[in-house]
Amino acid sequence: MTLSASPALLEKTALETYVPPAKPSLIGLSRADLAAALGGIGVAASQRKMRAQQLWHWMYFRGVQEFSEMTSISKEMRSQLAEHFTVARPEVVAEQISNDGTRKWLLRLPSGVSGEKAHEVECVYIPETDRGTLCVSSQVGCTLNCSFCHTGTQKLVRNLTAGEIVGQVMVARDRLNDWADRETPNGNRLVTNVVMMGMGEPLYNFDAVRDALLIVSDNEGIGISRRRVTLSTSGVVPNIVRAGEEIGVMLAISLHAVRDELRDELVPLNRKYPLAELLQACRDYPGASNARRITFEYVMLKGVNDSLDDAKLLVKLLKGIPAKINLIPFNPWPGSAYQCSDWDQIEKFSEYIFNAGYSSPVRTPRGRDILAACGQLKSETEKLSAREREALRAMAMTD
Repeated sequence: MTLSASPALLEKTALETYVPPAKPSLIGLSRADLAAALGGIGVAASQRKMRAQQLWHWMYFRGVQEFSEMTSISKEMRSQLAEHFTVARPEVVAEQISNDGTRKWLLRLPSGVSGEKAHEVECVYIPETDRGTLCVSSQVGCTLNCSFCHTGTQKLVRNLTAGEIVGQVMVARDRLNDWADRETPNGNRLVTNVVMMGMGEPLYNFDAVRDALLIVSDNEGIGISRRRVTLSTSGVVPNIVRAGEEIGVMLAISLHAVRDELRDELVPLNRKYPLAELLQACRDYPGASNARRITFEYVMLKGVNDSLDDAKLLVKLLKGIPAKINLIPFNPWPGSAYQCSDWDQIEKFSEYIFNAGYSSPVRTPRGRDILAACGQLKSETEKLSAREREALRAMAMTD
């Protein structure tokens, strides 16, 4: 296969910054920030810590959507809160449910430019027998230009706020009736795992992603263990070790190639942070061990990166890193120059890696019929043409 000769831009510049509404949501604020917000509306210093803890419980444990539902807080205080703030999350514009049970929500976010229409991002819930995984976005569009990724064809509009990132988890719990008082035969949560693998490069929105994931993993609120939260990056090397130190979640690397010259084409960020630097950052990742392995994601592209020589070099590159390799059958999208590897080639690739001592599951494509599969997310802000939609529908019917 012939790859594009024209070099892609390494990174895009955001077109907008977030502009808060006149009545901001408290979702996404830390306890300290909640206390400061309360101080800003005249709550006495002696009460702020206690009131912030009450708000935390009602927002993140109970999942209430109105201050009026916070019955342990006085009516006067609830009225004062409602005058200045909301507990709003992103607005659900549309919900699609795949034949395999995968759900995709299109979420509307405010624009930071006066007169511009609202932005939209996508969030995907993938139910399985032993878990329910929520795929969360970190940007409107994406900073990067990975050549095989549909989302990478978009402009970078802006970073999401911590509240907009946490809000995606809260929307999923709202829609699935998955809060603490949900009636269920066994009391189990439906959203058990969170992966930062939606739209955007999380490590180019580090502060908001960090703040959001600390809220998601807080055991007095949403309470999803850090070992069940995975942050996926294309290789923003300076922020990898920092993520381990400041967030402490599981790490996934969008690898996709084992030679710098090929990865330069597939993941242009590699020109800034080549493989040797990326893999050293993985070796230095705090907490990495056989019990906390780093996941390396590897999309299978026919005739591009799927040879047994590639598999052998992959094993060699990962030596000394506690790792597992997720092999991802390429999910086609209109205009892409790539094809998915043949199934027997994927099996041969997987078998070689497995025999070398690495777990090498092949990720089953989920939600293809609703464009919710890996690499297919694209904001509805960028409308697909009728021809593109027909092409996607046809490809979704093909294994």
